[in-house]
Amino acid sequence: MELMKAVESDLEELLGLYQRAADSMEEGGLKQWHWGRYPSEQLIRNDVAQGLLYVLKMDGKIAGAVAILQAGGEPEYDTVSWTGGIHPGYFHRLVIDPPMQGAGLAGGILDDLQQLLRRSGCDCIRCDSSVNNSRALRLYEKMGFRSCGYFRWNDNPDEPYIALDKPLKRETPMWPIKMTPAFRFGSQTPWGGETLGEEYGKNVPGPCTGESLEVSCIPGLESTDGMGRKLPELIDRFGAKLVGKYADRPFPLLLKLISAKTALSVQVHPGDEYASLRENGKLGKNEAWLILETPEGGGELVYGMMPDTSLQELRRACEAGKAVEPLLRRIRVRRGDVCYIPSGCVHAIGPGITLYEIQESSDITYRFYDWDRTDKDGNKRELHLDKALDVTNLKLSPRPVRVERAFGTRRVLNEESFTLDIIQTDGAMKLPEIQSFGMITAVDGDVTLWWESGELPLKKGETAFLPASAPEMTLKGIGIAALSMPNG
Repeated sequence: MELMKAVESDLEELLGLYQRAADSMEEGGLKQWHWGRYPSEQLIRNDVAQGLLYVLKMDGKIAGAVAILQAGGEPEYDTVSWTGGIHPGYFHRLVIDPPMQGAGLAGGILDDLQQLLRRSGCDCIRCDSSVNNSRALRLYEKMGFRSCGYFRWNDNPDEPYIALDKPLKRETPMWPIKMTPAFRFGSQTPWGGETLGEEYGKNVPGPCTGESLEVSCIPGLESTDGMGRKLPELIDRFGAKLVGKYADRPFPLLLKLISAKTALSVQVHPGDEYASLRENGKLGKNEAWLILETPEGGGELVYGMMPDTSLQELRRACEAGKAVEPLLRRIRVRRGDVCYIPSGCVHAIGPGITLYEIQESSDITYRFYDWDRTDKDGNKRELHLDKALDVTNLKLSPRPVRVERAFGTRRVLNEESFTLDIIQTDGAMKLPEIQSFGMITAVDGDVTLWWESGELPLKKGETAFLPASAPEMTLKGIGIAALSMPNG
């Protein structure tokens, strides 16, 4: 048995087959097909006339059929975030004669049509099904198809549909994935405010939201794709095509947007060796900030310690509370500044600052001092003085990198754990080559990621994950984006 192109003499038999299948669906309560509306006699006749319809015959009779297209997806497909492919093929109207359903014929048709599309140069296959068609969805899942998103047909708006696709070649590229963040808020970020929701369009869980975890594998705070699948699930599913050499390693980075209504605690992070020994094998934390917003006239950061401060002096001051404040090295920052914060560097974000943070994937923070802040019950936040003093490097007193606005791509950081590129475009700018994976965030203006056969709009504050196997991409529009990648 193999598919063959339908001919005009097959028409009457095909019309009867599609009408029986549509009637069978309706009798079973499935609203996917209604004969005369979809599919219709004219549609089937057009399929045959255009050479799109293929049939499977058994004992001389048509047992199944499918329409195969090598170009021109439906307009409703434009809203779907397909998982990959540059040269897609499509199929529609897959049908098996109702008395013969359950005999494995649909799987055979799918095998044959994939071979046809592969031979014709297609690198992926796309289709859709009613979300209520459990039989079809089980088959597609068994055949390796992947869910890409939900949509509705304009001529059948009451029935929700799901789009699916599958790569046809090993080298089929993966498309960028727009990420949905997780949030830290409430008692986790008592210093947070409303900026992430009001200025960056985030669907924040409350008025005291301090962190939007744009790309995160932190347990309990994982970011997701548009289908609600967590990043670790995506890594398990797509492996090296998504994250390169990190398919079999811990995910290395964490990307956040942070907005501080009041000052964050004075804190320090351990290095990898200390964290591994003292924090059950976790990563330490090197991080960097790109300043997005400050109060008028600039913002203030704690960025290292005052010269000649000793650990003994620091301990005594921390134990006394406010006495630590004169020992803190404070600097002024403005929009566009970049601050690298290696492990061991004492730091704190000042009030009114919103920033982009790229860091190693770690949730370890040691607090020295929290400005004597108390909650509604009068309780202070936990401090970690002993561990903080263990890892503090008093000699660290880095300075911000002043990034002047200019069109183009500038690599502003090239550190052991990650790189950071700032891309400013007023038309189109080619992205750097992706190393293992990338994370791109629109930090000013609305921009669009574009590649052959696809595009992904990014509003200010939105982030896309760039797979290791992503196609060559261009950033279009008028705006600024930050691109982070693991290094090495």
